[in-house]
Formats: sequence, structure tokens, C-alpha cells
Amino acid sequence: MFMNYKYITYTFLIAGISLVAGACKKFVDINTDPNNPTTAQRSLLLPSTEVSMAANMYLLNSGTSTFMQHAVFSGDLSRYQQQGTSFDDSWNGFYSQTLNDLEAIIASGTAQGDWGYVAIARLEKAYLVSLMVDMWGDIPYSESEKGQETVSPKFDKGADIYESVLVLIDSALVNADKVTTATLVPASSDMIYSGTKTSWISMANSLKLKLYNQIRLVDPTRSATAIQALISSPGTLIGGTTNTNATDYTFKFGSAQNPNNRHPWHRIEYQSPKTFYMCQSFIDLLFNNDDPRLRYFIYRQNATAGLNNSTNSNGYYGRNPGDGTAAPADLNRRSTFGVYPAGGLYDNAPINNIPVTNVFLTNTGATATLKVVATTDGTGAGVIPMITNAMVKFIRAEAALTLNTGDDARQNFSDGVTANLNSVSTFGAANGGVALSASAISAFKDKLLIAYDAADDAGKLNMVMTQKYIATYGNGMEAYNDYRRTALPVLRTPLSPLTTFPLRLYYSQTELSANTNLGDVSALQIAQQITPVFWDK
Repeated sequence: MFMNYKYITYTFLIAGISLVAGACKKFVDINTDPNNPTTAQRSLLLPSTEVSMAANMYLLNSGTSTFMQHAVFSGDLSRYQQQGTSFDDSWNGFYSQTLNDLEAIIASGTAQGDWGYVAIARLEKAYLVSLMVDMWGDIPYSESEKGQETVSPKFDKGADIYESVLVLIDSALVNADKVTTATLVPASSDMIYSGTKTSWISMANSLKLKLYNQIRLVDPTRSATAIQALISSPGTLIGGTTNTNATDYTFKFGSAQNPNNRHPWHRIEYQSPKTFYMCQSFIDLLFNNDDPRLRYFIYRQNATAGLNNSTNSNGYYGRNPGDGTAAPADLNRRSTFGVYPAGGLYDNAPINNIPVTNVFLTNTGATATLKVVATTDGTGAGVIPMITNAMVKFIRAEAALTLNTGDDARQNFSDGVTANLNSVSTFGAANGGVALSASAISAFKDKLLIAYDAADDAGKLNMVMTQKYIATYGNGMEAYNDYRRTALPVLRTPLSPLTTFPLRLYYSQTELSANTNLGDVSALQIAQQITPVFWDK
């Protein structure tokens, strides 16, 4: 199942940049003098960094989604076996494209007092660098992005980089405060928030919230104090005081096919050859808990296919984690990505074997006919949910339960469930699906609250993390972070693992071959599998 996707990342990146820049020639022309960029260059460079970051997440997101049993991208990764090429495209692209261009924006913007661009670039850098620490642990930072000045940068400690990132966020907020208008940059220069200042401020504070919660096992007192300060002004966080999803930090893909800027999962799966299986444990989690999001997340190509290529099931044909068997001739039978988050099809066909006691996942109004998906099916205009209102609410609930922050864990749990259901429903309805009614969303939330109220403290945390796990579908990276920090939710035991659950990702083989500061690289890779990141105690 595993393939080399360098060409996918590269072509998606070029396609996306073509759309924001207007023409490939313009993008080539902007780098004629990289040491003295102009304002016009920043207006093109900033959206290109947003595109390249999303494009270069493909392997990272797909691999961690496999570890976390959201989907099965690679048989080896499903069995926890990494290679130096498993995530090299993401690593190499982040450094050579995204971070390199962000440094150019920060340097030129600072020199010319263009503080809106500097603020956004610093926040994007803070998000990406902290994510890379979460994934790999120690990474090049203080000596990276210096061109020929340092061709073999040292690897800084993850804990030290986190401190630098927190300073970087605060400096970005200072930069943003220097901008007296409502927009930091022109709308056309920012694909995330169209330059809106308040949205970027909410992203900055929500990123700080995420990072302080991430380090709570290392320094719980510091985390609790910082989180209490952040939640004292809830209007400055994503979601605000009204539980809105309008300020979610997400990357939105397009629907064009030529050039193709669709969600990478749609591009890979909505064609004849396929790479992924849907993970059977995730399907079962949703199906067995009467969860209506199943119809949005998973699309069945066949009404009676089932596990192990059976022909008399309910169409939810996935693969169990750790299944090392070869793939049969099943491309037209296996389930695939649905309307959310990949921009595929909404499954509104009848489902066999639904329990008669179901209230939310039912066949009421299910009149569609299933089909084998093709390139023209769905819009492909999917999303990567990086930091969302739902995530913020679940973080606050987790912190309240584990750090005694004084926050209302139950209310945040309730708001997080509601936020995600609203987000998935609204997105699905806008892309060919059917919206959940407000009463259905409220009733589903109430069902979960009954179980929450009956649980002890450990059970409450389990429910918070399980619902966050479902809400982060489409962002395996964040689910991977949560699992290493909390060991929740309980994952299905892989059928035939080849090694232990990976606590860090393997480094790029390209980096290990080129960087002369690393010593015994074979030992370094082995250590990655079993060494926790600094915040994972």
C-alpha cells in the first residue's frame, strides 16, 4: 500500500501556488533577490507558505492517522514499522520550503516595519515548529534556515525549542498590536483568515493553550497558571464566548482539477488505484456508539462488503490495525474517505444491520445508491483541522480535570461535542451531504452527558479524550500527541505488530545522510521509536 509521494506533494504545492499567485511565472520571479524582498514579494510568499505547509503535511498526517487508527495508509506503519523515508517528504518540505519562506517574510517585514506580515509569519512558524517538536523531538532550530552558513545544523532539545516558540508567539502578538487596522495583511495574501487581526490573535492564544496543556506532565503548576490566565479571557480564544467555529485554524483546499488543488486524500482515493484502507476499529467505534458522523467520515463503495473482503456485511469494509496480509482485488469494494474532511461523498445509502435501538445513525431518509468513486465525485475541497473550537474546548476540559484550573470541564466537554457536530454537519451539507438537525445535535450531546455524569474522574477524562479523538479526524498529528500524553482513547491491539508503538517519528534519511553532526544514525533512528518527547512523562 505504501508508495513514494514526492510528486504528489510537489505538484499540489505548485498547483496551489499557481492559484494564489496568479501564474507560475510570478512565483518564479519573486525570488530574484532573496536577500532584499519587497512588499509585493511578501504578498505572494505568505500564501505560498500556507500552501506548502498543508501540502507537506500529507505524509505526516497520513502516517500518524495510521498510528492512531483513523485510517490505514501503510501496512508497515499500521504495524509500527518506520523507515527513514516514511516521513522524509514532510521533514524536507517543511525546512526547504515553508520555514525558509517564513524566515524571508520575517526578515524583510521586520526590516521594513511591515508588522502584519511579521506577526502572521511568526505565528505560522510557531505552530509548525512546535508540531515538528511534537513529532520528532529534537530538531534543527537555532542553526536552521541559514543557507550555506550552516549546512549541518545542530539538533536543539525539544524543551528548549518550546520555550523559544512561546516567546515567538508573544512577539507575534506584539507585532500584531502595532497594526492599527482590523486586518494585518490584505485578504488576498492570507488563505487562512483573510488577514483578520482578531482571528490571528485567537489562533495565537489557542496555540499557547495547546502548548501549555501539552507540557502539563512536565510542569503542572506552570501549565495550570498559564491556562488559567488564558481562559480568563475566553473571547480571545478560538470559539470565543459563543462557541462559534468561525475562527477555526484550518487549511481549506480547493475544488479545481487542473491545476489540482484538492485535498490530498481525495486526490489519492477518488480514482481507480487506491492507497488507503479505512481503519476498522474507527469504523466500529462510530457504528457501535450510534454516532451520526460515520456517514460523513466514511463512504461505502459497496453495500454488502465487510471485513476480510466478506460479501454479506454492511458495506463498511476496512482493515484492522496491524493486518499484515496482502491486499486482495478489492479496490471497488473497500470503504473510502467521505465528505469530511476530504471533500468526498456523503454516504446517504441504507446500511444493513443497524441496531433497532439506534437513534442517530439510522436509515431514515437514506435513499441514495452507493457507487465506485471516481475523480469527478465530491468536490475535493476538504480541510485540515489544525486548531479548532472543538479542540480548544476539549483541551480546556482536559486541563480542568487534570490540573484543577477551575474551568467547567462538563460544559467544555458539552461545547466541544456540539462544536464538532456542527462543524462536520455544516461542512457536509455545503458539500453535497445532509445537515444534522439542531435537535439531533443537542440530543446526541445530551446522550453523552448522561454517560459523562455517571463516570468517575478517570471515566470523564476517557470520554473527553475519546470525543476529542473523533473530533480530530483529519488531523492524525494532534490525535498522536494526545495519545502519547494521556494513553487515551484505548486503541485496538494491532494484529501483528513488528515493533512497539512509536514514541517519536523517524528522521528523514536525507537529513541523516547530509548532516555531519549526528554520529551513529542507525542508533539514532532506533532511539526515535522508543524515546518519549520531552513532554511525555
